[in-house]
Amino acid sequence: MKKMTISSIKKAKDERLLTMITAYDALFAKLLEDSADIILVGDSLNMSFNGKADTLSTSLEQMIYHTNAVCNGAKDTFVICDMPFGTYNNEKQALKNAIKVYQESPADAIKIEGGKDKEKLVKFLTDNGIAVCGHIGLLPQSVRAEGGYKVRGKTPHDIEELIKDAQAIENAGAFCIVVEGVKAEAADLITKAVKVPVIGIGAGSGVDGQVLVFSDMLGLFEEFTPKFVKKYIDGASIVKDAVATYKNEVESKIFPAKEHTY
Repeated sequence: MKKMTISSIKKAKDERLLTMITAYDALFAKLLEDSADIILVGDSLNMSFNGKADTLSTSLEQMIYHTNAVCNGAKDTFVICDMPFGTYNNEKQALKNAIKVYQESPADAIKIEGGKDKEKLVKFLTDNGIAVCGHIGLLPQSVRAEGGYKVRGKTPHDIEELIKDAQAIENAGAFCIVVEGVKAEAADLITKAVKVPVIGIGAGSGVDGQVLVFSDMLGLFEEFTPKFVKKYIDGASIVKDAVATYKNEVESKIFPAKEHTY
């Protein structure tokens, strides 16, 4: 599949649905690249890979490390690096850290959480050559400030605010927008209100594409399963069964057999 560009991603609006998947390493990135239009190196790695309760302690160095790994595994896929909490509190800091991502990895773009409050910051970044994917709705980096993960778009006022958030980010130059944890009716209205693709996660089917965390969709993450996640395989059980079989074969000397021996 030909690698997507900013132009082809934007052009996909109203033409075809986009498939975005998260990945954190070269191994899985390589497995995903035939199907994924976009790979997001999400700060969700802090939970999936590091066993943390939320994403907030992810460092920029971690994100750059994992972005390099993903780019090594999926050289022909558009890759977005999630900017972690605390790395874009102001325009100067955001540009410095975004430049660091660009200089130290082959990332095609970065992702930033926030709506109207981040409009000037996103404009500053895009004016300085940084490709930005927006992220509105439920914001994982604001989980402590919000007192938990709360679905958005339940009232007409909140829907109006979300639409303003999306339009602000679009006007600032974002080439696409992730909309997370939003009522389907609200996500549909947001999608119609902007000219750039809206990628949903827990936002229904009326958007321009979908994103899922690979370890969720493959059933590898067992701690909890969000309502919006569909498990396409029970990966955890498959891995556990395989490892248990290996253990039994080691203990019974079935493995290694003659064909596995020099």
